Amino acid sequence: MEPHNDLKWLDTVTRLMDNQFRIPGTSIRFGFDVLIGLIPGIGDIITLGIGGLLVTTMVRKGASGMVVVKMIGNIILDSLVGVIPVIGDIFDVTYKSNRRNMKLLREHYVEGAHRGSAWPVVIAVLLLVAAVVVGMVYLIAWVLTWYYDLITTYL
Repeated sequence: MEPHNDLKWLDTVTRLMDNQFRIPGTSIRFGFDVLIGLIPGIGDIITLGIGGLLVTTMVRKGASGMVVVKMIGNIILDSLVGVIPVIGDIFDVTYKSNRRNMKLLREHYVEGAHRGSAWPVVIAVLLLVAAVVVGMVYLIAWVLTWYYDLITTYL
């Protein structure tokens, strides 16, 4: 499947979101992602939704599980840092997750890169999340026990 013809609108949306405008006198480019992200709260949700729409379209066009995991990672990183006031806006100007995802898609189709199943990555992430949850439960139990001992000692 040749992405240049079939997925041309993805490239257009990506350009609009990440590179549409240039700061005069510089080579710094930004897009509507930065402008929409300036709207507190809802702006980041909107840009996350647009990024998700692009990835969903890429999945429907046959992107492999591995490339999809990498694309979702780009969107999550962009969204997590994007919610931090000022730092998130600067990050949006430099990171450009949609452009990175189009690059991944081109590498996938043209070079055959990023092939394979996403299950190893998914399992690793699930194990990491499980370990964090177990650690949090242990920490909460330890704090509650310490607090209970403190209270019973002084009462």
